[in-house]
Amino acid sequence: MQRIRLRYTKRGRLRFTSHRDFQRAFERALRRAEVPMAYSAGFTPHPKVSYANAAPTGTGSEAEYLEIALTAHRDPRQLGELLDESLPAGLDIVDAVEARTSGLADRLTASIWELRLEGVELAEAERAVTAFLAAETVEVARRTKNGLRTFDTRGAVVSLEALPAAADRPLDNACAILRLVVRHVTPAVRPDDVLSGLRAVADLAPPVPAAVTRLAQGLFDEESGTVTDPLAPDRDADTAAPPTAAVTADAKAPEGPA
Repeated sequence: MQRIRLRYTKRGRLRFTSHRDFQRAFERALRRAEVPMAYSAGFTPHPKVSYANAAPTGTGSEAEYLEIALTAHRDPRQLGELLDESLPAGLDIVDAVEARTSGLADRLTASIWELRLEGVELAEAERAVTAFLAAETVEVARRTKNGLRTFDTRGAVVSLEALPAAADRPLDNACAILRLVVRHVTPAVRPDDVLSGLRAVADLAPPVPAAVTRLAQGLFDEESGTVTDPLAPDRDADTAAPPTAAVTADAKAPEGPA
């Protein structure tokens, strides 16, 4: 059984696609691309697809990950291209590697998020960021299926900065960008929780909902303070790995009579 790991995006209007909607669209893409999927056992077999830490509905993402299991060997790059052609624009397969290491989910320990705050002056955003980072704890409340839950958002935020919007924007339309690195903790701290924290410590309240995009997710490197590519270990292992059994067998096959 071959395992392929894919990185995909949620862009534009497709950011409002729920995780269940994406699952349905992806399974249709698997059928259109005639991918030789492995299936689970039991009375209702389903394709063996493992999804890792999906972004909340309504947020865009450049770095979502999943893993599929195949019953026949396929080239990861070609498979990724076939699946990309079978998915709607906005749900795009941007990377594909053969899984040669274990623990993809264990390598997703932090995310880099970008929050676009329309109608917020940069100076106002900077003031709120300073207040947030200066606090030891910033508690917010979120309603869950088990009721209202209060938790600290400050401890999960590794870094937070306010940046100006693109220089080509109209001067009369204020907009600030927040860039933050958030650890994946329990309970999960989402970008909207950080916004709630900024409102609590500095009364920052954007007039319109923030446009939220996950730029990257992966293993947080304590030494450099960066989020690393979770597929890099598979690429490194693939480079060092010997040829697959199928390729080796073809290379050793005797030539037929002339």
